[in-house]
Amino acid sequence: MTGGKPLLAMVVPCYNEEETLPAAAQQLLDKLTGLIAADAVSPESMVLFVDDGSTDATWDLIEKRARENPRRFAGVKLSKNRGHQNALLCGLLSIKDSVDAAISLDADLQDDIDVIDEMINQYRAGREIVYGVRSDRTKDSFFKKATAQGFYRFMRFLGADIVYNHADFRLMGKAALRALAEYGEVNLFLRGIVPLLGYKTGSVYYGRKERFAGTSKYPPRKMLKFALEGITSFSVRPIRFIAALGLGMFAASLAMTAYAAAQYFRGNTVSGWSSVICSLWCVGGLILLSLGVVGEYVGKIYLEAKHRPRFNIEKTLFEGGGARPAGKPPAGPHQGGGAAFVNQEGQL
Repeated sequence: MTGGKPLLAMVVPCYNEEETLPAAAQQLLDKLTGLIAADAVSPESMVLFVDDGSTDATWDLIEKRARENPRRFAGVKLSKNRGHQNALLCGLLSIKDSVDAAISLDADLQDDIDVIDEMINQYRAGREIVYGVRSDRTKDSFFKKATAQGFYRFMRFLGADIVYNHADFRLMGKAALRALAEYGEVNLFLRGIVPLLGYKTGSVYYGRKERFAGTSKYPPRKMLKFALEGITSFSVRPIRFIAALGLGMFAASLAMTAYAAAQYFRGNTVSGWSSVICSLWCVGGLILLSLGVVGEYVGKIYLEAKHRPRFNIEKTLFEGGGARPAGKPPAGPHQGGGAAFVNQEGQL
């Protein structure tokens, strides 16, 4: 930090955001310019867009912004779509050694960028991680509100230290970014990993805005996949539930055996075809469900054991400003060109 003013990078993952990117870039530039004018952040601060393998003109727009204002805008292009979490991680790791703090936010700017001022104030007061937390969900549909709140409660029930109503809008200081780089798992769930880092934290509260252009990149199918990723990445309790269920079923079978024997000696034997068939369907369904849960964990072990890179970088644009990636790639399971220079190929 120079003169108490942190060098800040705003990290923005993008996937097919050609409709939102021009307006989002201008709003972020205005916010950054205001922060610099108020001496809240260093004049070397910048915005980093991460193109997650978009199939539209997103990267062309990022390149245009970087050419027009290389001091304020930079870009990273992934070779293919690797998902929001991987794209966000790529951006954070690319600048972790070059900035004092990074703020992650989505390109649709539904998260209120006006609270960034308070995030920076809390960071300068000593908080290494500052969470952006939604103050209410009144604008969500009943389905989205119910499923989201149910997910947070279920994650808490499973033992995950997750911040309620927080997504990926957060500030992380240099120490937190470097600590995050030590987590090498392929199955990413950042909103569960960040609370594990253990640094001093704070929170800011805001109302989420409507999306001003484009469409959501998280349909129900992706939301369900993301929820399953979070559940199976941070808790083994589902497997323990299976063990408890099996024990309960075994105890029930012993009780039913004793009951059937008692009825036999009383001479009350009745044809039990329906009860047998129902029992078979019930037990068969439980077995298949249990195999599915165990299989999900085995699949994660399989992916982790391969140690494949989480993403490949096709191009980078770091032509100006102070928040440039370092000359050496980060060590560990994300080796490669995450700290690459302009148009240099690599992988993290």
